[in-house]
Amino acid sequence: MDQSSRDPLHGKTLEHIVTTLVERFGWPELGRRVEIRCFTHDPSVKSSLVFLRKTPWARAKVEQLYVRAVREGGAAGGDSP
Repeated sequence: MDQSSRDPLHGKTLEHIVTTLVERFGWPELGRRVEIRCFTHDPSVKSSLVFLRKTPWARAKVEQLYVRAVREGGAAGGDSP
């Protein structure tokens, strides 16, 4: 099996990751888990994508949360690797 195919982020867009986390946790819980303003003050997928694309440390935290959610079987939409 190809190494990249086991990576839960392989083939996932940032929009998919954010949308999945919002469906799983909701904005309030997502804002508690990853403390960034775009999740806590007037949140939207669009504004979050703009911020996360410009802010590598925040994007890394969001991706780490997504990977944990997938590994725990908690990601919405049947996103198991």
